[in-house]
Amino acid sequence: MDKRIKTGIPGLDSLTDGGFIQNCVYLLTGETGTGKTLFGCQYIWQGLQKGEKGVYISMEESPQDIRADALVFGWDFEKYEKKGLLKILYHDPVQVDKLGTAIQNEVMNLKANRLVLDSTAAMGLAIDDKSIIRRRIASLVNTVKRHKQCTTLIITEIPEGSKSLSRFGVEEFVADGIVVLNYLGMGDDTARSLQIRKMRRTGHGMDVYPFSISKKGVAIKKGGL
Repeated sequence: MDKRIKTGIPGLDSLTDGGFIQNCVYLLTGETGTGKTLFGCQYIWQGLQKGEKGVYISMEESPQDIRADALVFGWDFEKYEKKGLLKILYHDPVQVDKLGTAIQNEVMNLKANRLVLDSTAAMGLAIDDKSIIRRRIASLVNTVKRHKQCTTLIITEIPEGSKSLSRFGVEEFVADGIVVLNYLGMGDDTARSLQIRKMRRTGHGMDVYPFSISKKGVAIKKGGL
């Protein structure tokens, strides 16, 4: 039986047979401002509360900004960094060719249980050729899957107005599951919604689920839209 990893997102685990499957790679996608980084931080925080080690690699925000954003929700990442349970680092997207090695080293050295990569959209800043980016992303997925104890959340971005599920059109094919965040910009909680587009070896909810962002983070509301 597959071991399930609690996501830390209230309401999500009940829609995914108890959470993510250990050692799988999940894609979190959505347009700008939908709460993707917050979701990733909450996923890492959940692991820390269970004694699991985490690595957060950002190619957009600095570690200082990640810590500050998390602290708004009461998540003191720095405390866990000092204990050697968490590593937050910035990786320059210009050096994307070294990203796989960086992930390998950090996950292996920390013996991490959870990894967040935020986000693959930044790769486009350094590489114009989408075919190269696609090969790099596929290689990254293979790299993280070598660490059997680690469950990975890869964040990407949907271009505004696009009907695709990712920036480069490959992430959704190499990931084991896809969670899509939407925001209609209407100013209330019902404007935010979540869909589970794919979840291998999992009976998952097929509806569109409203979610809110409060001082406690992301939470899915009961019932679909």
